[in-house]
Formats: sequence, structure tokens, C-alpha cells
Amino acid sequence: MTGVWVLLATLVVATAAGLVLRARNGRIRAAKPAAQTRTLPAPVTEALDPQSAVTLVQISTTFCTPCRHTRAILSSLAEKTDGLHHVDLDVTERPEVAQALSVLSTPTTLALDPEGRELLRVGGVPKGPELLEALRPHLAAATR
Repeated sequence: MTGVWVLLATLVVATAAGLVLRARNGRIRAAKPAAQTRTLPAPVTEALDPQSAVTLVQISTTFCTPCRHTRAILSSLAEKTDGLHHVDLDVTERPEVAQALSVLSTPTTLALDPEGRELLRVGGVPKGPELLEALRPHLAAATR
């Protein structure tokens, strides 16, 4: 009988953990003040597009399956939206880049302004319409 209770408890804990992870996937978070003033690693600075109001820097790794889906979503958004640029940065061979940006999992997407200030961050696969809505104030400010 004890084995049944252990199995039931394990299932409840695993289900709760799965629901929490699912809820956090694709969540958009505003940048922390410290992130807005940090010095960016060279590969990120080189990826910034000074002509775009927002550069989406996707932090990926070689064998990350959700990264492919994220790449498709962000590329499509950038193609359809004026002032938006997308760059996919593979950090498989450069873990120091992820560490400098406080990225703990891939995919993580950073929205940066032309000066390199972090505007927002998305952990996991972003939801295109929600991300675009969160970026609208930054895109609109640049077109004025």
C-alpha cells in the first residue's frame, strides 16, 4: 500500500512541475534595471542593427529543438514588421556569452534597442502576437 501512495505522490509532483514549466514557457518579462546597463559581449554587440528600433537576439544551442521553432516565429515577425530585426546566436561553443547575459536555458530571446539596452526577455518559445504587442511601444517610438 505504501508503494501506491509513493507512486501517487510522484505523479502529483510531476504534474505540478510540468504545469509550472508549461506556464513559464514563452513568458515575456520586462528587463531588470541591471540588465539595461550591462556591457554586452562582442558577438551580441556585433549582431545589433543600428537601423532597427529593436533587435531580437535569440540565444540558441545546436541541439535545441524548441530553438528551431523560435527561429521560425522570430524570423517571420521580423520580415513582417518595420523596425524589427532578428539574429540567432548559437552559444554552443561560446558559453561565456550566455553566462554574461544571465541566460540559463535555450531558447531565450532578448529584445535590445540600437544602443544595446535590454527592453524585454522571453524564456522558451515566444508567442508571436504577444511578443509583437509587447514590442509595439518600442517600435512606435522609433517611427515618430
